[in-house]
Amino acid sequence: MLLCIDSGNTNTVFSIWDGEQFLSHWRIATDHTRTADEYYVWLETLISLTHFELDIDRCIISSTVPRVVFNLRVLCNRYFNTRPLVVGKPDCLLPAEPRVDAGATVGPDRIVNAWAAHDRHGGELIVVDFGTATTFDVADSSGAYIGGVIAPGVNLSLEALHMGAASLPHVDVTKPARAIGTNTIACIQSGIFWGYIGLVEGIIRQIREERGLEMKVVATGGLAPLFEQGTTVFDGIEDDLTVHGLRLIYDYNTEAGNV
Repeated sequence: MLLCIDSGNTNTVFSIWDGEQFLSHWRIATDHTRTADEYYVWLETLISLTHFELDIDRCIISSTVPRVVFNLRVLCNRYFNTRPLVVGKPDCLLPAEPRVDAGATVGPDRIVNAWAAHDRHGGELIVVDFGTATTFDVADSSGAYIGGVIAPGVNLSLEALHMGAASLPHVDVTKPARAIGTNTIACIQSGIFWGYIGLVEGIIRQIREERGLEMKVVATGGLAPLFEQGTTVFDGIEDDLTVHGLRLIYDYNTEAGNV
């Protein structure tokens, strides 16, 4: 079975693929001080609660936090007796190489998301990922990542507002009943919700104008279903986009004889 590990700035997701479907998804806070042994104790406990016999013998990692990769590698080597593929490293082949400025660094999750969305939706497209940052990843008709946009994430913006204005409370992200708030909390919720709807629609419109194409738009991340309530710009919502892409990339390396 294949263990897909998606390590983001805030959370790390572990997913197990049995060859036909993902059997389980587990999430833990990303912490570069967490050791391989700690990962294993946590993961083995959760595996023991499933109704499946999970025999992990393959691993692939995508990480936007370089300092966690070492211990994730040790986890795979020590406890699953396998050398993991790490997206972004030279020994991990990609179905389509990024087409960006020479020497530019591209987050591995953005490459993975672009290819995963292309596999499911085809064509030229934009992936909007509501994570720690709100990112817009652009893929061409071949599925290659060709660039994008990075904006502050929703929760990051809320935290900055709370930290920078002492009299403003920290509020939950939700769709407000009306755009015009009649109290402080409602005003903040409206600003965040409709502000990000405007940001998303505006950036998508500009990308489409630059490409001269009516591109599909796929959203992912925990807040994607919430923001879908305020716009019709999304053609699909994918909650497992990154791990789906990791599985595709592992299969591609297998077919190429690289693993």
